[in-house]
Amino acid sequence: MKIAHRLIGPEHPPLVVAEIGINHGGSLEVAKAMVNAARMAGCEMVKHQTHFVDDEMTDEAKSIFPPNADKSIWDVMQECALSKDDEIALKQYAESLGLIYISTPFSRAAADFLAEIDVAGFKIGSGECNHVPLIRHIASFGKPIIMSTGMQTIDSLRAPVAALDASHVEYALLECTNLYPSPPEIVSLQGISELRAAFPQAVIGFSDHSIGPSMALSAVALGACILERHFTDTRYRKGPDISCSMDPAELRFLIDRSKEIHTALFNPKVRTAPEEDVYRFARGSIVADKDLPAGYVITERDIWARRPGSGEISVQHFDRLIGARTRQALRRNQQLKWSDLEGVEPQT
Repeated sequence: MKIAHRLIGPEHPPLVVAEIGINHGGSLEVAKAMVNAARMAGCEMVKHQTHFVDDEMTDEAKSIFPPNADKSIWDVMQECALSKDDEIALKQYAESLGLIYISTPFSRAAADFLAEIDVAGFKIGSGECNHVPLIRHIASFGKPIIMSTGMQTIDSLRAPVAALDASHVEYALLECTNLYPSPPEIVSLQGISELRAAFPQAVIGFSDHSIGPSMALSAVALGACILERHFTDTRYRKGPDISCSMDPAELRFLIDRSKEIHTALFNPKVRTAPEEDVYRFARGSIVADKDLPAGYVITERDIWARRPGSGEISVQHFDRLIGARTRQALRRNQQLKWSDLEGVEPQT
């Protein structure tokens, strides 16, 4: 798939998405500082959350308290939502720095607004990934979609994925665990492989809410093409998602190490050219393990393999030499040559 100018898929380095989300606490200036910090760390894409609370929730939400907050979900989002003008300013700022800007709409009104300001792509959060009518609405804009799949099973994902397929938009599915932070006891790295097997037409990634980079980097080794993590310019800020957010140093680490892992994924099991010098001394060559007379029939006790591997007969041919006869006398530790022996076919 492609979002803006960025190609995303197994043949490309993993895309690391810095989710600013609501970590700015409703401040445009803080949001800009986070965007700039992400850019300085080498990030290519930032993600926001677009909340129009009146279209997103009912009054019942005022009595629901998330596990990671000390106030209702209504109050959290009301306080952290940027105004339309502020979000436009944030998008313009991010793009002026060369970053790709996407956002998660949590309602139809938010999706319409993001389409109006021409975001490069949409994110659909885990809470909405079974909301097929909203998925169809977002997909109708024809922009690429990244969808988290937390709290879902493969079977419950079939309907929303079918909606994405029917829309003909390019999309990615992210394995995700929706606890903030997520301990390794409930993170499913296996989910990456299960998504790849169940939906081979989709780009697969990992939305990480754990502490530290280990789960995200492990996801790359399993084939994740997108890594999404909450991001903050400093962990000294307050907010419900700060505890599972990476800071600039960790973002840089994740970007660099994920590229290294991706590079190694495509290397076949072969002896490489740079290893040849090591091969010459690290492998053993067959030698006489004691002085042997001419015409002697070799037994297993008469030969051994010792470094370096510069001899003519490698240790891998050890068993072939049993029963061969020496053509001339051999000294202990003398590297054997095929011409020293009769009754055995030379091997390369």
